[in-house]
Amino acid sequence: MRVLLLGADGFIGRRVAERLLVEPDLQVTVLGRRDSADIRFDLTAGSPGALARFLDAVAPQAVINCAGATYGSSRSLIRSNTLAVATVCEAIRRSREPARLVHVGSAAEYGPMPSGVPVPESAEPRPAGPYGVSKLAGTELVLASGLDAAVLRVFDVVGPGSPAASLFGRLAEGLRRALEQEEHQVRMPDLSGYRDFVDVRDVARAIQSAAVSAATGVINIGSGHAVRARDAAQLLVRAAGFEGSISEDARVAALPGQLGVGALGTGHEHPPHRPGGEPVQWRQADVRTARDRLGWRTQVPLEESLGDIWLETACRV
Repeated sequence: MRVLLLGADGFIGRRVAERLLVEPDLQVTVLGRRDSADIRFDLTAGSPGALARFLDAVAPQAVINCAGATYGSSRSLIRSNTLAVATVCEAIRRSREPARLVHVGSAAEYGPMPSGVPVPESAEPRPAGPYGVSKLAGTELVLASGLDAAVLRVFDVVGPGSPAASLFGRLAEGLRRALEQEEHQVRMPDLSGYRDFVDVRDVARAIQSAAVSAATGVINIGSGHAVRARDAAQLLVRAAGFEGSISEDARVAALPGQLGVGALGTGHEHPPHRPGGEPVQWRQADVRTARDRLGWRTQVPLEESLGDIWLETACRV
């Protein structure tokens, strides 16, 4: 099976690439802006016609889109998360043999939801800020494209490779610094929100399963459990052996890339507060569709995900 992977340099995309490249039955071609890509192409600047010519040359049976941006100006988010998706959809439509499309969406598309209730795919999306709006627009383009397509609406991604701007990437670096400098406190933003944390390796498995399945439409990808960010942070603290305290300070900026999903190129968690939108204090996925249509369940427990983040940070030279 021939697969074209977009966004292989991002947090999720790297894990997808690792997983696909070891499969003997898959022929993987990587398209992106960096020199390491098999095909160099900028989805935010290139035309659908040019991309269609590459598709005709590669003739993939599946296109996996992990490309995008987590934060930046509203204009840059729209270019990366909406315009680029329009280019991908139009190019596939124009190609001689239209491929199946698996697009990585975001739980930020849902926006604020009632506490204590798992979010089903049928929930009305009400994104709380520019990032969620740009991702929802991309999802709507895929759903309206008429293509054989699935959108994986990914919840809060954690695990090795977490970006420095993400919640746990930031916390791990703060813990390392505190231990090195014998400090007894690490400052973090508000950690009172609940999130559905899912390991990046489990997300990669879900994406692979979707690529070879016949499932279409929106599919939630999460653990199915909501965990208070504060409690998750304490798991990382214990993994680091830090005996000091975590100080939550509302004045500590929570950037759009923190708790940070995103980008399908950087990280995939979500901040409890997004500039320009109302607070999001609860996020839990209803994952029955992923279980029933992809045969997918999470395998990596949160403790292991956070332990691997710390191991990676502690071993960094």
